[in-house]
Amino acid sequence: MQTKKIINDGAKAVDEMVDGILAAHGDILTYVEDNPRAVVAKNGPRQGKVGIVVGGGSGHEPTFVGFVGKGLADACAVGNVFASPPPDPIMSCTRAVDGGAGVLYLYGNYAGDVMNFDMASEMMALDDIHVRTVLTTDDVASAPRDQREKRRGVAGNFFVFKLTGAAADKMMSIDECERIARKTNDRTFTVGVATSACSLPQTRKWNFEMGEDEMEVGMGIHGEPGIVREKLGTADEIVDNIMDRIFAELEAKAGDKVAVLVNSLGSTPLMELYIINRRVSQRLAEKGIKTHKTWVGTYCSSLEMAGASITVLHLDDELTEMLDHPCDCAMFQVK
Repeated sequence: MQTKKIINDGAKAVDEMVDGILAAHGDILTYVEDNPRAVVAKNGPRQGKVGIVVGGGSGHEPTFVGFVGKGLADACAVGNVFASPPPDPIMSCTRAVDGGAGVLYLYGNYAGDVMNFDMASEMMALDDIHVRTVLTTDDVASAPRDQREKRRGVAGNFFVFKLTGAAADKMMSIDECERIARKTNDRTFTVGVATSACSLPQTRKWNFEMGEDEMEVGMGIHGEPGIVREKLGTADEIVDNIMDRIFAELEAKAGDKVAVLVNSLGSTPLMELYIINRRVSQRLAEKGIKTHKTWVGTYCSSLEMAGASITVLHLDDELTEMLDHPCDCAMFQVK
């Protein structure tokens, strides 16, 4: 049985999506003339500024292309659905944002992305463009704490892109931009829960099966296995499950500040997200932890998968300054 999608042709879905994004946000975005899969911020790149290039598979919108803009990523290499972009659009992005101060690649820790971005980095060295890489590894459920370097990057990309983009926009050096990116990643923790599957545009088949009364804690944004599959709980029970896992790693104490992202995996509506956020706020307040800012909505999806993730960033004064720095992209603004 095929799933229902409002598309024309599964093989053309990504390119038609990019066309639509550029049509809607042409004041913010353009693309490299020789490569429409290399999307660039009109007001981002400039001489003397570190260039920020992000990228990954489609199907996670607004991650990654939605976070290109002034004060954020300067360019995004767009891959096929759940597939890494090949080196060509990455290289096109790199050339487009190179202002002579170096280019920083930011993307999730997935084997295909690592291979293709590393290949692009090696090719850029031949053009005398200095490239560095920071992988995002915020998915608590994907590896033990003592193997943090093996974890996946998921919705925490939002904070890593935001804060590193701010550092670059403030004309910090590539050393400082890389340091901010790594510091942000190290202090960002995400756990998600899925309640139903998603389906690829090319196949229109569910990519896994789940019982009507089941949920899976820690499932990845491509349908990777989570920590445990169990009976669907109430919103408060689900949040407590997630927050207990985050608190086990979050080194915030009473009086510290955090930023929170309550994210839909695709199908979960705002009503449910705000119910989730209600309990997140309660749990943080119980520990005397102050919430500096909260974002609620779809920021890192898995096509039409139902479920949600919670991300907590442990702030200090430096990271708070970066978080509050103005930015403007297709999906949100900070003024």
